[in-house]
Amino acid sequence: MTKLDRWLGAWPVVRQLRGGDPTARGEAARSAGTEALVARTATAEEVVKSVCPFCAVGCGQDVYVRDGAVVQIEGDPDSPVSRGRLCPKGSASLQLVTNPGRLRTVKYRRPHGTEWEELELDVAMDMVAERVIATRNERWQWDQDGARTRRCLGLASLGGATLDNEENYLMKKLYTALGMVEVENQARI
Repeated sequence: MTKLDRWLGAWPVVRQLRGGDPTARGEAARSAGTEALVARTATAEEVVKSVCPFCAVGCGQDVYVRDGAVVQIEGDPDSPVSRGRLCPKGSASLQLVTNPGRLRTVKYRRPHGTEWEELELDVAMDMVAERVIATRNERWQWDQDGARTRRCLGLASLGGATLDNEENYLMKKLYTALGMVEVENQARI
């Protein structure tokens, strides 16, 4: 084999045309770089079963973990819902965990403020609870005789498509107890 033959043989298209791999799905597509690649799933220490968070379909996911960190998320072939398939959003759900731009703290901007500040989760939850109670006390409706109507028109909820039936049921129970009338769910993808 001449030096030119060796040089030409390094090109995948030449290997494809000269060899027995005309579709370039075997040896013609391989190189030293591809041979050195190792799948993230092969290096995982643990596989955890999960459910995709993007919509209420509930596609199964296999979450691959190494050193306590998520390294890959793929469709769960054992899932009766999705049978190993994920939509583009589900396939990109690894970014929910690993994206460096992901917010990991509560951000709050005071009324008439121009800057965001970070709050502790407990402080933010207390603020929400206090505001719900205050709004409920201020906006509770009474009928003409002064009797309670079991309604508060100052609170509303718009749910998202990531909630399943059980979560929606529990939330509706809470909202009814709070007197909410305006409860909607955007369950369309």
